[in-house]
Amino acid sequence: MKPTIALVGRPNVGKSTLFNRLTRSRDALVADQPGLTRDRHYGHGRMGSKPYLVIDTGGFEPVVDDGILWEMARQTLQAVDEADAIVFLVDGRSGLTPQDKLIANRLRQSQRPIFLVVNKAEGMSPAMAAAEFHELALGDPYALSASHGDGVRELIETVLERFPDATEEEASKHPKFAVIGRPNVGKSTLVNAILGEERVIAFDQAGTTRDSIYIDFEREDRNYTIIDTAGVRRRGKVNETIEKFSVIKTMQAIEDANVAVLVLDAQQDVSEQDATIAGFALEAGRALVVAVNKWDHLDNEQREKIHRDVARKLAFLDFAKFHYISALEGKGVGELFKSIDAAYNAAMSKLPTPKLTRLLQLAIERQQPPRIGLTRPKLRYAHQGGMNPPIIVIHGNSLDSVPDSYTRYLENLYRKAFQLQGTPLRVQYKSSVNPYEVEASGGKLSMLKQRAANKAEAKAREQAKEKEKLPVKARVPAKSKADGKVAAKPFGRPGAKPAAKTGGKAVAKNRTKR
Repeated sequence: MKPTIALVGRPNVGKSTLFNRLTRSRDALVADQPGLTRDRHYGHGRMGSKPYLVIDTGGFEPVVDDGILWEMARQTLQAVDEADAIVFLVDGRSGLTPQDKLIANRLRQSQRPIFLVVNKAEGMSPAMAAAEFHELALGDPYALSASHGDGVRELIETVLERFPDATEEEASKHPKFAVIGRPNVGKSTLVNAILGEERVIAFDQAGTTRDSIYIDFEREDRNYTIIDTAGVRRRGKVNETIEKFSVIKTMQAIEDANVAVLVLDAQQDVSEQDATIAGFALEAGRALVVAVNKWDHLDNEQREKIHRDVARKLAFLDFAKFHYISALEGKGVGELFKSIDAAYNAAMSKLPTPKLTRLLQLAIERQQPPRIGLTRPKLRYAHQGGMNPPIIVIHGNSLDSVPDSYTRYLENLYRKAFQLQGTPLRVQYKSSVNPYEVEASGGKLSMLKQRAANKAEAKAREQAKEKEKLPVKARVPAKSKADGKVAAKPFGRPGAKPAAKTGGKAVAKNRTKR
């Protein structure tokens, strides 16, 4: 499971800016105003082969005992308990404050590895910026600039050193799927229906499951692991701090699974939170199956309404299989499990390079990529770049201008050819250097033109060196003594005498007539 890193510090020290750097996103609001982040944000990041989860907490005010600041402090302490490592940010411009000392004392009690970061150190000597913070006794401070990115890579590499590299998917051993959704939609009931026994608590109260539960089982001579996750509520309706950070466990469970089963409540409209949870799974690249639960209590008119609602609000899940079930009665669970198997097999498919390239050529014959300006993207060949989800890498020239519509065209063609039902499919482009094109930046010469220019310059230098080696007389052309002008070479046959001069004019000899 990927490590969790909590960003902690007093307000306005740059936690959200560092969060955006580590996740390569702009999910957290950033402004020069204290207390802008009141709830926690979480995001995914990766450094080489090591993925990680980052928590951006609100400004930590350890001295307050009520109000919104007190609730923010509670969330921060809960994030510290959930984290595997803590990045404690201080402000290098403001210097060490009494509040920093209080936070350091609180963090020291957590028994978690703490990395002291002196932010806003741009334009300052790292040693000078970190000098006064040695007083906190949290090890050597790391001076960096989150806004400029200076020192961020070195920090995250140091933090991740203590965690092992991510291993390759162990999907060949057995599938692992997570049951996700809002609270009280019937996730635990569905888990019990799949297992055939009551292994997890199922009760008609939202938020019964607080942690992700992993259960190994066997079905038709095949081993599986099912993960029952805590429900993810809309942020404004989350009251208890422990429930807030159940979301982190759900995110980790999605990352740890091969397939996500999104459970919806047929007795309620598809909510924005349902779409957000589906987006979590989609962003993680997980195969997806949708189970619309409590279907048996609806009449035909209500069912038709739910069909339209699902088709409209979850249109971005057109690759997924939808099932309308009753987990309590066990209706439709068998067919649902078949789709889970199919989605898993699609996510772990091996796509041969020759077939990928042939399909690419076929797609180009049917419809070429549109021309952008004077250039048309040239797609050469394709190969598989990864599994879970399947990644297809296409090589060629001028691929930066391939429009999204053409990428979707290729995705649909590959999905249909390889029957990739239930899994996201990602198409990536890798451009080769075209030596015939002038580089766009700065108007530099192309490789061939630059090479020709280099050869001409080298030849000119060689000729200059050869000329310097010649004697001085050999370098100067012959001149006539009479007028000092360069003597002209005689015309006519070799060895012929020059024409006689009369009055400065040449007189031709009379030719003997026959």
